[in-house]
Amino acid sequence: MRNRFDTQLMELNNELIAMGALCENAIASSVKALLSGDTRLAASAIRIDQEIDRKEREIESMCLKLLLQQQPVASDLRLISAVLKMITDIERIGDQASDIAEIVISLSDACRHNRHIDEMAQATIKMVTESLDAFVRRDLDLARSVIAYDDVVDDLFAQCKRDLIAEIAQEQDDGERVLDILMIAKYLERIGDHATNIAEWVEYSITGVHKGTNV
Repeated sequence: MRNRFDTQLMELNNELIAMGALCENAIASSVKALLSGDTRLAASAIRIDQEIDRKEREIESMCLKLLLQQQPVASDLRLISAVLKMITDIERIGDQASDIAEIVISLSDACRHNRHIDEMAQATIKMVTESLDAFVRRDLDLARSVIAYDDVVDDLFAQCKRDLIAEIAQEQDDGERVLDILMIAKYLERIGDHATNIAEWVEYSITGVHKGTNV
């Protein structure tokens, strides 16, 4: 019975990895679309979000079956409950990547290159990847490093805001576009928060202690 349970847990890990990879693709596609003005790429990010939603439902079903059909011990219950929380954050990451893509489509052209937006995207992808790696590898140190790395994203967001405020001061007629870019930076900052949440649930699944959730 335990061997079957362990096999199902491995399948759960694999599905979670696949869902995380979709999120990485959605973030990368939406930001690349922003910097290139490629609305077709933006549309693909929106389609990826729909696939992420489907994955969330599948993983939720897998978790409920494990809880109902097996007899998990306390550590297994922590792990499965953590996955149920994590997929909510992963799904929200997909939503925010889709929101970025929708702004790109409404802009209909490329924004001027913004180094901090690009850096924020790379940083948030790193956080999503490493938070899920920490779960699969049961790596507490990696989970905690993701939590600490959120400060990097917050600093980049602050720098991006300063850049955009300076742009508005110089080109007041371009205010609407700049506000759209600021909203995109905010979405990336929130993605970092959700990756932090994932890492905190990883920590809980290992230690049984949860320190709180970012919105």
